[in-house]
Amino acid sequence: MSLARVSSPSLFSHLSSSSSSHLLLPHALIPISSLPPRLFNRSLLSISASFSSQTCDPSMETEVPNPYKWKPMCLYYTQGKCTKMDDAMHLEKFNHDIPVDLRINSSSLDKLRPQNLDYLLVLDLEGKVEILEFPVVMIDSKSMEFVDSFHRFVRPSKMSEQRIMEYIEGKYGKFGVDRVWHDTALPFKDVLQEFEEWITTHHLWNKEQEGSLNRAAFVTCGNWDVKTKIPEQCRVSKIKLPSYFKEWINLKDIYLNFYNRRATGMMTMMRQLQMLPRGSHHLGIDDCKNIARVLQRMLADGVLMQITARRNSSTPGDVKFLFKNRIR
Repeated sequence: MSLARVSSPSLFSHLSSSSSSHLLLPHALIPISSLPPRLFNRSLLSISASFSSQTCDPSMETEVPNPYKWKPMCLYYTQGKCTKMDDAMHLEKFNHDIPVDLRINSSSLDKLRPQNLDYLLVLDLEGKVEILEFPVVMIDSKSMEFVDSFHRFVRPSKMSEQRIMEYIEGKYGKFGVDRVWHDTALPFKDVLQEFEEWITTHHLWNKEQEGSLNRAAFVTCGNWDVKTKIPEQCRVSKIKLPSYFKEWINLKDIYLNFYNRRATGMMTMMRQLQMLPRGSHHLGIDDCKNIARVLQRMLADGVLMQITARRNSSTPGDVKFLFKNRIR
């Protein structure tokens, strides 16, 4: 099924903004055949133009085609806080199947290489002043399959209520999910505590032993998330930088060295790999899933995932970059 990304107020509308509401996102992927002729032609031209300049093999399909009708993700559900699982109308309007966009074709495993890591934790933070969203998607490196996800909205700790309202409206109002943020956001300290419980449950880390993740690593699209923002937020929140943020994989560096071409970000990677983004760009959980899709594709192409940056234990601000050829 051919899909097009559209953003049109006439095609998507918001539900009630009451505290228990679940709001629709203004961006979606829908079947091209259902578009009006004007949008249909424009979508075909746009897709054709973006793909015509690429050199990668279009026959490599790692993902299972999505025959389902696209629905926005229930962001209460991603955080384990949906109270409408027995509401048929709600279930019809919102997706509660987190891995639906991450299913793979078994035939794409032919080139999969043995990996030194068992699990890859795709992390894509949102929030420039303070962290506003902490999403993680867990991928099995040996099967490329989705394992689990962790998603929390984060409440700033050093802002006035008025500034928070302005910050959230500017960031999430355009997606129509500001109400969800206000209903669910937790202080960063609490989010990290819940995240530690999550990685402990998956046997990826032991609080008593501390240290790095166990046969797992964070995968980020750039160094900013773990190198810069996590330490900054820890200082603001007056907590010690957790030991599991000692090292990470910058997917940009892996991409550069594997395909021998530069990609400045997730959208460039997807364009070069002839992949259509799903969801809303800069909504953290959607970006996280799209980065995970790129990761799955790279694994299917035969990439070896390796740590690209490591923090000095005694001086956390000192970071050693392990790839000579890297994105700066």
